[in-house]
Amino acid sequence: MDTVNNASVPLDVDGAIDHLMNFLSVEGVTGHEAKIGAAVADALKAVGVPASAIRYDDANTRIPLPTETGNLIVDLPGTRPGPRLLFSTHLDTVPLCAGAKPRREGDRIVSDGTTALGGDARTGVAMLVVIAETLIKHDLPHPPITLLFTVREESGLHGARELNPADLGGAVMCINVDGQLASQLLIGAVGQENWEVEIKGKASHAGVAPEKGISATLVGAIALAEARRAGWFGKVVKSDGDGTSNVGIFGGKDGTVAAGDATNVVTDYAYIKGEARSREAAFATRIADGYRQAFSMARDEVRDDEGATAEVAFHQKPSYPPFELAEDAPVVQRARKALKLLGIEPTLLFSNGGLDANWLDKHGVPTITIGAGQAEIHTIKEYVNLTEYEKGCRLGVLMATLDD
Repeated sequence: MDTVNNASVPLDVDGAIDHLMNFLSVEGVTGHEAKIGAAVADALKAVGVPASAIRYDDANTRIPLPTETGNLIVDLPGTRPGPRLLFSTHLDTVPLCAGAKPRREGDRIVSDGTTALGGDARTGVAMLVVIAETLIKHDLPHPPITLLFTVREESGLHGARELNPADLGGAVMCINVDGQLASQLLIGAVGQENWEVEIKGKASHAGVAPEKGISATLVGAIALAEARRAGWFGKVVKSDGDGTSNVGIFGGKDGTVAAGDATNVVTDYAYIKGEARSREAAFATRIADGYRQAFSMARDEVRDDEGATAEVAFHQKPSYPPFELAEDAPVVQRARKALKLLGIEPTLLFSNGGLDANWLDKHGVPTITIGAGQAEIHTIKEYVNLTEYEKGCRLGVLMATLDD
């Protein structure tokens, strides 16, 4: 068989959209996934998945942020022999989705314009349920399959990071659903290293004796200007690598917005936080090291009238690793074959943002990320393209049932 038509993939399109509308209406911002997890479990049981096949892991006990529940994991026994497949997506949404009221407008699902929608990644949540339902309803032959619904993806890929690989049942490849177009296959993504710095200066009266103070804001400003001058800010291109960086927070004590208290007091404390990204983990570290050097230089430049300097405590640590699949990797070939059967020309892409796929690949499961219609994510203009959602569902069913 060289091609299939839509009728060859037994998909209940209206039912698939109903699942999506249901999940979009259940709130579950990052860290608060209990309700959406329960809704998914209920939907899976309603389509014929035994309750005994549905479980939560204990990843939330290892996540350094309060998290209501662990990752939701579902094991579907194979109806034919073959290596186990993993399908994954994330349960949580960004906080802007709180209170979303989805409604259909033609071939789109939109919000009421006051919140984001949550198509990222409720399209994936619905699609995994649709795959299970389609396999069961039509008794389609398939190898053993694990469905993984992670928590706290939006706030740092925590659920995937803290996952115990043994819970995946020896899956040999993964199809992660977290994108826009079904034709776009994400085969790699950058890694990220985070850095933060505390600057402890010395307060003094800015009008009476400014020379007796050590300005923490001045140390920070000089450091950031030096990082930019040295080529470490924004888009970074060096002879030994490339990447990006950003300074996201410049604030005060205990998470307060402002560094400093008043214009007549030399600022004695500032907290600054940023990130570095690259295809190579070592180069992301190099970018963060560039900021470290810039803050060290700035510390030595700003002194009080007795020659004292600020205390500068700089810390950096990897957030998630980069990865890149070969174009002939089995999971890439499987996705390409399925797309071509649907008459869709695949496009291979590399992501400049982190995905659960970064950690799943690190856990030993080569992972490709596909799309299912989410668009304008993380904004109040977010919508779901139902044509792409349908394509994604058909693609998922095909990837679950293809011969190895």
